[in-house]
Amino acid sequence: MVAKRRDGIFPHIGTDAWGRNLADAIENTCAEHGVVPPPRQAITEGLATALPDTEIRGLIASRSGKKVLKPSAYRLVQAGDEQVLLLMCDAHGAAVVPWDLNDRTVGCWSPPVAEAGQRVKDLIAAELALHEARKTAKTAEKERESCRRAAGDDTYAAQALAAATQKHEDAERRVGELEGERQALLTALGGRRPRPVVRAAEEDGEPKAALTLAEQPYEVAVHMQRYAAENLERAGKTRGYDLAESLVDAGQLSKGMNVLQQWQITRPDGTVSKLWRLAAVTGNNRALARLNIFRVRPEHLVTGMPQSLLPMPKDKKADPELLLLGQREILNRLSDRLNEAAAKPEPEATDPSVRAQKIATVSAEIVIGCTKPAALEHVLRTLNVNDHLRGIQPYDEDARLIALFATLVDAYARESLLADALAEAFPDARGADLLDLVGVRDALTANGPLDPLVPLVPAGNDVSSTVLRDIAVRAITALVFPEIPPEAPKRTNARTVRDTGRFWPVVRGTLQEPAWSQTKAKTAEARTRLWSAAIAQLFLHRGNILSALGFFGVPETAKGAGQDPRSLKVLLLGAEAGDAKAWAALVQRMAPALIHAPQPFITAGQGSEAGDGRKGVRRTPKSALAALTLAYTATSAPNISRALLLAFAKAVLEHPDATQPPETEGGEPLVCYGERHWVEGRTPITAGMVIAPDTEGRPTHYVADKAWFDETFPVELGRPAPGSLGSTTTSPTAGTSTDPTATVHGAPPADPHDQLATLRRELPARVELVESGYQQAVDSAHTLMTDFEEAHRLRVQLGEDALPAEQRIEWMEKLTKVRAAAQASVTTLEQVEALILQV
Repeated sequence: MVAKRRDGIFPHIGTDAWGRNLADAIENTCAEHGVVPPPRQAITEGLATALPDTEIRGLIASRSGKKVLKPSAYRLVQAGDEQVLLLMCDAHGAAVVPWDLNDRTVGCWSPPVAEAGQRVKDLIAAELALHEARKTAKTAEKERESCRRAAGDDTYAAQALAAATQKHEDAERRVGELEGERQALLTALGGRRPRPVVRAAEEDGEPKAALTLAEQPYEVAVHMQRYAAENLERAGKTRGYDLAESLVDAGQLSKGMNVLQQWQITRPDGTVSKLWRLAAVTGNNRALARLNIFRVRPEHLVTGMPQSLLPMPKDKKADPELLLLGQREILNRLSDRLNEAAAKPEPEATDPSVRAQKIATVSAEIVIGCTKPAALEHVLRTLNVNDHLRGIQPYDEDARLIALFATLVDAYARESLLADALAEAFPDARGADLLDLVGVRDALTANGPLDPLVPLVPAGNDVSSTVLRDIAVRAITALVFPEIPPEAPKRTNARTVRDTGRFWPVVRGTLQEPAWSQTKAKTAEARTRLWSAAIAQLFLHRGNILSALGFFGVPETAKGAGQDPRSLKVLLLGAEAGDAKAWAALVQRMAPALIHAPQPFITAGQGSEAGDGRKGVRRTPKSALAALTLAYTATSAPNISRALLLAFAKAVLEHPDATQPPETEGGEPLVCYGERHWVEGRTPITAGMVIAPDTEGRPTHYVADKAWFDETFPVELGRPAPGSLGSTTTSPTAGTSTDPTATVHGAPPADPHDQLATLRRELPARVELVESGYQQAVDSAHTLMTDFEEAHRLRVQLGEDALPAEQRIEWMEKLTKVRAAAQASVTTLEQVEALILQV
């Protein structure tokens, strides 16, 4: 005999038959509007299992012998260039899971690098081992106390007490070791977790209007969902009222947008559960608050609800290992339990059956179709950002700036200027016209890999993570600080309006800045904060975004960043060859990595402006960058050499890609330079840390940290004497003369022996620079020849007339000058070959 369901305000979920009817209606309605529906399984298992039968009946109508949605049950919205079909319905109050990708918590996620997944697994294992070790230590402590308080003073009692004391000490020592391992793993993860990567779900090989996560072990799924919920709760504490009590008192007053998403969970026995659930795109805080009121944990909805938490009378025995995977079963059991509790004569006011009455069902808008499923995640992110930026709830500063930058990138794309802006910023790109702009947007906002930026890498340069990150930093800089055309000379006294070009109005309109002529220090600081927050998303270890204040001033904000177009490879060779301008530009490229390192070298303003005694020497971020820039040509720092600077630069640029902790050649243990005199409490050495080089560029036994940086590049180094060749500016164009006979501070000319040693050290890099330059010229000439051959073939094929003689003569004159210069350079190179034998 089937038990009759208890009636009550908490709804029961529809049957399989109504789920199939809803799937038919959604598919037919999507076909009428030319949008792609979700997978059929997503509708029957994720959507229909969250709606009561009565609700599904009210959504469906029959027309021409087929089921469709009623016109009042859906609406079609325009989201940029895409269209999204939304189902308007009342869903079970506990059927929606908070979305991990909420832009309010974007700062708590790190880039989804491959090795981070394994580190999360190691962290989970370490936390489990630590939990067991603490239980063992607690038991050992009780045994010791029991022996200590036992009566008698015989030898056996003393031995038992000593054994219990030793056991407790061993247990406490083990707890300390495991805590150190856990802290090391947290440090290696940058104190955050890798951002979940979702993609469009597929059905029969075709993308559909739903999202899916990659397979993940059960323990990892539980850990990540708890982490997301904890950070969402932390972000929600900035509200001026208690959201949960508001929902209990007045219910949910506004709709939230949801999307169907699939979690693929690998069980310990090797089986894979593919669970469809509704995820909140907007209203994440409300979704989490509702689950808290129902006393349901989000991880239980997406990984399986333990049967022991929702027992039923028909269950013979509550099995703590048995998980309920079906959403219909979970919600029906929850409703039955709450209806039963609400039917009691005087239920407690704190019981969920009383507190959740006004959110038993909630109004929701659910994505059931879109025109381009591959871009669905991007569209939903944009809607989430717009909903939050226009809302009244406070934003974390970092999250707000990241959301603004995403809006800025979308504004460039909407005006069809994103590709043009990047092509102008990368004149040597191998194929800026081949950019996948959707992938570029995801790469610049750290919502996807950096691979779409490969066409911006110069031809002939190797593609690596370091190079792609440098490209991303330069691209972000170009978009936030766009170049404006040079000012035209005035021919009359009439008032003229400054031409700000095509890109600056996009920045002004998105960031709501004043007119170009009113660009002041406040605007420069706000733009620098935006740049710093966007750059921080590219790094695993996220430093303080205020550490970049002062990097850009009013000139860069008004006229553009003025980036050096040379690649990292060329800049490193130039710095090795003695080019001070190349080193200054290289320092600019290093700056983000100096901030976002496991041991940051540049931090927000520190010390006291009044005196050094109270808070230490005053050190602003700009001072640190200026000292590193001027160290290249400084003669007052004998402990700094070009070899040290170059070794440090290479290590800093490559450190974000390290997967293993640094090690010395001899295997000696490493310690942070600032902790070399410590005995306990040292920072664990993790992947990404940089070994401090000596004056010969060889690794030492210390890890470079802030103490090493401030001691090697002191504040005084960034204050050149008046009339010196250095400059305190951080502009990439700042530099010094490379003449080896120049004098500094009025000093006598350098010793000829030193000049010879310097030249011998720099000449290999200069030879390589010339080689790469000639190779680029040869490639350009070959490309030019191929283009002219193709133009000639097409002209003959089409029977077109030849170009005018004037134009052909003009081109030939230009190429003749180029050929003459090339022949002269060949003569020069022959002379260099002869001189090589004499050096």
